[in-house]
Amino acid sequence: MKIHDISMLLNQNVAEWPGDTPFQFHINWTKEQSGSVNVGQITTSTHIGTHIDAPFHFDENGKKVHELPLENYIVDAIVIDVSGSEVISRELLKGKVTGEAKAVLFRTNAWQQRDVFPEAIPAFDADIVDWMVENELSLFGVDLPSVDAITSKDLPMHHALGTAGRYILEGLILDDLKEDTYQLIALPLKIEGADGSPVRAVLIEK
Repeated sequence: MKIHDISMLLNQNVAEWPGDTPFQFHINWTKEQSGSVNVGQITTSTHIGTHIDAPFHFDENGKKVHELPLENYIVDAIVIDVSGSEVISRELLKGKVTGEAKAVLFRTNAWQQRDVFPEAIPAFDADIVDWMVENELSLFGVDLPSVDAITSKDLPMHHALGTAGRYILEGLILDDLKEDTYQLIALPLKIEGADGSPVRAVLIEK
C-alpha cells in the first residue's frame, strides 16, 4: 500500500490569509519544567494550510464542522490535472471518467511557493458544480487556498457548491500525483461550532 501525504506542513512559514491568524506552535511546558512531559500549544486559524470549509464558513445557516457527514472525507477521489488553465470550466472535463469516485481533486500547480500567499489564482466556473452533480461527486478539492478568487467577496463557487450540497477541501499538495483514482482520507477535527478545520489529507493508491 502506497500512501501519498497531500497535506501542507504546518509551521511558522505556512502562509495564512492576509490579516488572518498565523500558525504558531511552541512548547508551553518543557519536560524539565513539568517534571514528566513536554506539552505544546497551538495558535492558528481554522483555514490554515490543508483544510476543509464547513458550509457555516459562508452561510450563517450552514452546517458547522461537528455536524459534517464524515463519509464525505473518506472516499474514492479522482485527481484531474488542469495545470496551465486560468479559467477551469466543465469544458476542460470532457472525456474525464470519474467511475466510482465521490471526490474530485484539481491539480492546478498554480501555488508553488506555499510560504507566500498568492495574489491571484485560477478561477473555477460554477458550471463545474453541475458536472459534479451529474457524476455524483460530493467533495471538491483544490491545491489552492480557496475555490474562489482571492479578492472575491461574493464567493460564487463556495455558494454554488453549498447550494448543491457539495463540500470543500482546500490547500492540497498534488504536485507529483498522476491523474488517477485514489482513496482519500481527509478528516476534520471535531470542533464544535467551527467554520473550518485543518486536516491531514492522504491519498492511498488503489
